[in-house]
Amino acid sequence: YQNEPRKTLIRGIKGTRLSSTGFAVLSVVLGFIMTFGFLNNLVVLLLFCKFKKLRTPVNMMLLNISVSDMLVCVFGTTLSFASSIHGRWLLGSSGCSWYGFINSCFGIVSLISLVILSYDRYSTLTVYNKRGPNYRKPLLAVGGSWLYSLFWTVPPLLGWSSYGVEGAGTSCSVSWTVQTTQSHAYIICLFIFCLGLPVLVMIYCYSRLLWAVKQVGKVRKTAARKREFHILFMVLTTAACYLLCWMPYGVVAMMATFGPPDIISPVASVVPSLLAKSSTVINPLIYILMNKQFYRCFLILFHCENWSGKNGRTSMSSKTTVIQLNRRFSSNTVACAAHFSSDALKTNAEPAVKLTTPPEVVT
Repeated sequence: YQNEPRKTLIRGIKGTRLSSTGFAVLSVVLGFIMTFGFLNNLVVLLLFCKFKKLRTPVNMMLLNISVSDMLVCVFGTTLSFASSIHGRWLLGSSGCSWYGFINSCFGIVSLISLVILSYDRYSTLTVYNKRGPNYRKPLLAVGGSWLYSLFWTVPPLLGWSSYGVEGAGTSCSVSWTVQTTQSHAYIICLFIFCLGLPVLVMIYCYSRLLWAVKQVGKVRKTAARKREFHILFMVLTTAACYLLCWMPYGVVAMMATFGPPDIISPVASVVPSLLAKSSTVINPLIYILMNKQFYRCFLILFHCENWSGKNGRTSMSSKTTVIQLNRRFSSNTVACAAHFSSDALKTNAEPAVKLTTPPEVVT
């Protein structure tokens, strides 16, 4: 069993070959992902360094996503890009294990961070909290995302499954095609806890978020309705890109594991892998450029907008609207006040709705 990674490597190189044109196209796509993934996440890091106002507790998760995505581009995509140019994997079985480990580790960190961010947006909207900024929970969440990822990516290095060449033989990941009970058990656990559950959590959190925003929109159909459409667009874009990037890869991996031998062709296995890698390019665009706070700082960084004040403070007017929101549960009527803040620089994300009084049941 210890020789299985080398056998998988040899089988991957000999059995899944692309044409020279295919390798050229693959190199171009990987080069695009590597370049723009690095640059997009570099811009995010520069924004955090330059604008002190962005260093809020919630934004620590955005920083964590950018760091993990940048590490994927530097230590992962560069290796597969160089291998695609030569038409073969260049670093042997040990390098393949390293590549598979770091790609899986950084990728899961990014995915779990997205899930934590979705829960944070949901809780910010629905949970009443008077406390000031607290970095303890965000830092614990960041550390927890890395520990969770290591928990699921270290076992193949210790003998529970393995890492091997995948697709066209120019990148590595979990050995999906190894037909052993241990490998199958690991892949099932990986699929459930690193793909299935994250999707369900995101769907639940964003569904509750949309429901709450719609309740405000029914009460006040002017400013609240505009914010509702903006959040709706952002949420649907986030969920769609998440599923587009990772679900095809998960489905193909499960088919390669439990389907007939050679059911997945080289091209069919390469495309989902490229989609998963493209998340390093898409994540900064969604979570940074679609956020007004970061977008304003982005314009200032590249001198597209005037900068006034110190420590990254911009001159923006602030206004607060209080909306009374009535909700009914069964025969009880719950009266609560909803506070809608549109100050883009004094909030940690998009303008959010917060409960300003605890729910009081009237019988």
